[in-house]
Amino acid sequence: MSIEIGPPWRVPLLLLAFASLFLGIDAGLARLGWSSPGAGLAAMHGPLMASGFFGTVISLERAVALGQRWAYAAPLLSGLGALAAMLSAPPAVAPLLSAAGSAVMLAASVVITLRQRELFTLTLALGAACWTVGNLLWLGGHPVYEVVPWWVAFLVLTIAGERLELSRLLPPSPVAKRVFALLLGGLLLGVTVSLLDWSAGTRVLGFTLAGLALWLMRQDVARRTVKASGLTRFIAVCLLSGYVWLAVGGISILLSGGLGHGGGAYDAALHAVLLGFVFSMVFGHAPIIFPAVLRVAVPYHPYFYAPLALLHASLLIRVAGDWMLSPEWRAWGGMLNGVALLVFVVGTVAAVIRGKVGR
Repeated sequence: MSIEIGPPWRVPLLLLAFASLFLGIDAGLARLGWSSPGAGLAAMHGPLMASGFFGTVISLERAVALGQRWAYAAPLLSGLGALAAMLSAPPAVAPLLSAAGSAVMLAASVVITLRQRELFTLTLALGAACWTVGNLLWLGGHPVYEVVPWWVAFLVLTIAGERLELSRLLPPSPVAKRVFALLLGGLLLGVTVSLLDWSAGTRVLGFTLAGLALWLMRQDVARRTVKASGLTRFIAVCLLSGYVWLAVGGISILLSGGLGHGGGAYDAALHAVLLGFVFSMVFGHAPIIFPAVLRVAVPYHPYFYAPLALLHASLLIRVAGDWMLSPEWRAWGGMLNGVALLVFVVGTVAAVIRGKVGR
């Protein structure tokens, strides 16, 4: 029997997610040298963004899809883990809560996969498994940079699985599905090998990220819907531009001989994927996710292109600064990255208000 939790009870979970986003942005700016209140959370930038924001939002979306009350423990635990990090709780508390939350989401994903045995549900479950492994490594004391490939795999597999699900309108051929499955295997191989041989594992990761970008560009229905208008075209532009950044990130890892442990090449590759690719997907899917989760309308407005354009322009500045070894360019690019995300949030809230007034 399905026992659902209504939209009003989901709002606090989203508030925890967006608190993680705002403080994660602030912590990231502190890492770039900006004077910021989040300086004390600089080391938590990655966990706040990957687990606190994305983990909470994605697990909430998964709980809504499953329609079972127990699945909401995933975003609750993940959100509380982020809150523990924000409040500087003892070091083990945040990773413990995050690991528990990801384990619940993994269980929910397995249930969905057993109900609907499809390649896209398996892909989503594998993404949840990567998030869980990453959080367990974090809990076990591994440095954050060793956890990052698992969090990247979590986000990339989640997005790829969702796009594969929507491609049922234009189903990939059997050969294309086999190529997709090989890319999934390569991604999982890369993150696993990275624990033993960082350089070799992350090179495999870079190769498969670039390959997956090309697969998505070729197979996604966005190639056709970009010729439409309004919201449909905006979503397609977000998707296609995001795939370009995913390819840039994968190729950057290959050209650098691996992901590295820091520095300009590491920053460029990581943010090409996590900002350019992942947030482009967020911008494009927000008008779909918010109505599904909160039962509110997000009517399209041409303004939606403003944060997307600013995101891409600011990321170009940041990546150029990384490759030119210019801390100033990188810092200003990072600052404008944060502005782009804030402009997106403000625009989305304004659209929700406009939708309520319209109704």
